[in-house]
Amino acid sequence: MENFGIGSWLQRRRPKSGSKIALISGDRQLSYAEFSERSDRLANALKAGGVAKGDRVAYLGDNHPAFLETLFACGQLGAIFVPLNTRLAPPEINFQLADCGAVALIHSAGLNGLAASGAEGTRVSRRIVVGDSLPGESTSGFDGTGRETPTAAEDYEDVVASGAARHLDEEVGLDDGAMILYTSGTTGRPKGALLTHGNITWNCINVIVDFDFSSTDVALMISPMFHVASLDMGVLPTLLKGGTVVLESRFDPRRTLELIEQHRATTISGVPTTYQMLCEHPDWPTSDLGSLNKLTCGGSAVPMRVLEAYEARGLHFSNGYGMTETAPGATTLPAARSRDKAGSSGLPHFFSDVRIADVAGGLAEQGTVGEIQIKGPNVIHEYWNRPDATAESYADGGWFKSGDMGYKDPDGFVFVSDRLKDMIISGGENIYPAEVEQAISELDAVGSVAVIGVPDEKWGEVPRAVVVLREGATLTEDELRAHLAGRLARYKIPKTVVFVDDMPRTASGKIRKSELRRSTVS
Repeated sequence: MENFGIGSWLQRRRPKSGSKIALISGDRQLSYAEFSERSDRLANALKAGGVAKGDRVAYLGDNHPAFLETLFACGQLGAIFVPLNTRLAPPEINFQLADCGAVALIHSAGLNGLAASGAEGTRVSRRIVVGDSLPGESTSGFDGTGRETPTAAEDYEDVVASGAARHLDEEVGLDDGAMILYTSGTTGRPKGALLTHGNITWNCINVIVDFDFSSTDVALMISPMFHVASLDMGVLPTLLKGGTVVLESRFDPRRTLELIEQHRATTISGVPTTYQMLCEHPDWPTSDLGSLNKLTCGGSAVPMRVLEAYEARGLHFSNGYGMTETAPGATTLPAARSRDKAGSSGLPHFFSDVRIADVAGGLAEQGTVGEIQIKGPNVIHEYWNRPDATAESYADGGWFKSGDMGYKDPDGFVFVSDRLKDMIISGGENIYPAEVEQAISELDAVGSVAVIGVPDEKWGEVPRAVVVLREGATLTEDELRAHLAGRLARYKIPKTVVFVDDMPRTASGKIRKSELRRSTVS
């Protein structure tokens, strides 16, 4: 075969696992042979419509087989797949479609209005609608102003059926672009991280080695695949090994517990909030979780009470750290070390290297906080059409500058202190919000917490805690501060506490601190 990228995976897997179930979505099941044929047909249909190597094809929709069929079809053609966040507003979708220069957009029927509005004025010349609307979606859309828009696009199933059932073997190498994923863009416009076929392949190898994935795994995907952690840390490694992926369009604690039982799921992934909602659900004590053997978590450290709730059921977490630019795994904490290395993000993945750099760009002393930098075949080479951002993101020797602060302990375990931009400087002292948040999370009354810096005439800025209480719990500002007294230096203790009903979050569940600053800082 001439294709050494991910577009060849299904063709390579087909003779080994053709009759085995690859995807489950609701009542629908696709074997590897069926999955492979549908991706072949879509690739041929896209090629017949003019999509060629290097062209960008965008996808806008929740977890659905069509998402993965489009990904692998693009891989066959050497085209670049661009998954879009369904929670974005029309102008944000428009920017990303225009920035990547997508020539085609495949989207769910329930997002027709968002897709039509977002594609306006871009290079998108073909819209293909996945017509079997997911639960809770309508079959018509709105353009963001409340005006309903017609579905003026092709039907996805018709397009698939129109393509020839033969595999395309285009020349695709590991250094060719496979996917553009847009970073959160908390400061300025989002940047498109260009992941190569090699980046994705090596990330999957890291996952398979460090998490011991096997062909018998059943991965329940409750996080959106347009988020790189769900796609590259769960879905693709499972498919590479010949396992089964269960796609769920929305996260619901009750349904998740039911699906674990129904499909005998072996692995799930999420953020601490996801796991907290599961263990606090009334069905938690009676749910059969005996099939689970891999729980992966990212975003932040797991609160001790959540850790203990899972340990009581014989379950252990593999916490980790990474970012879109590392495809996304950089480090992982083995489940066996979740206690003695609590709060750590673990060791570098097998084929990745991590160092801590000081302000001069050299190696920081052991235990000293510095910038986390990553190097390896899973790290991107560039941002899409952003040579300036690319140049700014690498240190000498090809080390990617994460913008995160952290340190290594004597055993080489990485501890993430905080985002460089989130660090609070109060009276000349550096305060890392993650440390303060972890201490506050020890309180049983706290459901979630974020610590941000607010202006102060005397100290420049001081920490403020924004807290969501657990249902039925009570907590006062004085009680919270009393809990921290003696645990943290006085300058680290929040000067004010704001109680809110909910936190603004990204699609992956991370708290949007930029929004908190705007809404709580007066």
